[in-house]
Amino acid sequence: MQDFSTPVASSTGRSRSRSITVFIALMAFVLGAAVVGWASSRGYLSGVLPEPVVEETDVATLADTVVEPAQQAEEAGKPAPKATAAQMAALGSVEGRLALLEDRLSRIDFQTDAASGNAARAEGLLIAFAARRMIDRGEPLSYVADQLRLRFMNAQPRAVETIIAFSKNPVTIDELSARLEALSPELTVTESTQSLWDRATAEFSALFVVRRDSAALVSPSARIDRARVMLTARRIGNAIKEVERLPGAEAADTWIADAHRYEDVQRALDLLETTAMLEPSRLKDAEGHKVDQPSPLATPTQAVPPSVAGKPKG
Repeated sequence: MQDFSTPVASSTGRSRSRSITVFIALMAFVLGAAVVGWASSRGYLSGVLPEPVVEETDVATLADTVVEPAQQAEEAGKPAPKATAAQMAALGSVEGRLALLEDRLSRIDFQTDAASGNAARAEGLLIAFAARRMIDRGEPLSYVADQLRLRFMNAQPRAVETIIAFSKNPVTIDELSARLEALSPELTVTESTQSLWDRATAEFSALFVVRRDSAALVSPSARIDRARVMLTARRIGNAIKEVERLPGAEAADTWIADAHRYEDVQRALDLLETTAMLEPSRLKDAEGHKVDQPSPLATPTQAVPPSVAGKPKG
């Protein structure tokens, strides 16, 4: 009989050794993968592996790569080589970005100048309002006078001098009304108390005047009442005309002069307020610098309004 036990035992030993080898290789692979992952998470691989080289170019480098060969060719008397498409594209993109930056900076500068000019105009308008309030109250201008000289003297010197001179001897609406009331008996003098020359002059002038108003409307008391109403409405010119038509207007010469002064200072204040809003070049800010920024209220075809341009500026 034949013995088959030896071949079976040898084949079984081989299969076991092969399984052990595959297992060991698999474990080694898993262990190596784990080690690599751990080293990568810790950052140890960055010091071992070579880093990729990144080429950086700037405007100067790109310009040199294009300009220097051209200069060298010109010096050698040869035609300049043409720049590559990549170099021209890179230069175009950089120049485009620089142009955008310059445009943005110019817009920011313009907006800053506009804000500064508008702020200076607003401050000048507030100074003019403060001067009007003090004039109406009969108060001295004090520090406001210095601001008027600083901001408006170059644009409206005559108006500034008128306001400052009036503030040294102020007159208010209430004072004019009280003085008119006190002068009423003298202003309503009858013809019997007038001199011969005054009566003759009045009769001679009456020959050439067509009276369409009733006697009640042209009476001295009615004229004084209308003058009071005109003063309350701040229509100083009309009030002066009513007083000048009274029989005893000579007694109100001082009152008429003060009323004219009040009317002139009100016009000067109106002129400063208009100047603060519309003056294109001669207005100044708090530091004495010219306000070159045009007013947002001014139209492109009208730099100075007629109300400003028609006034004398000294």
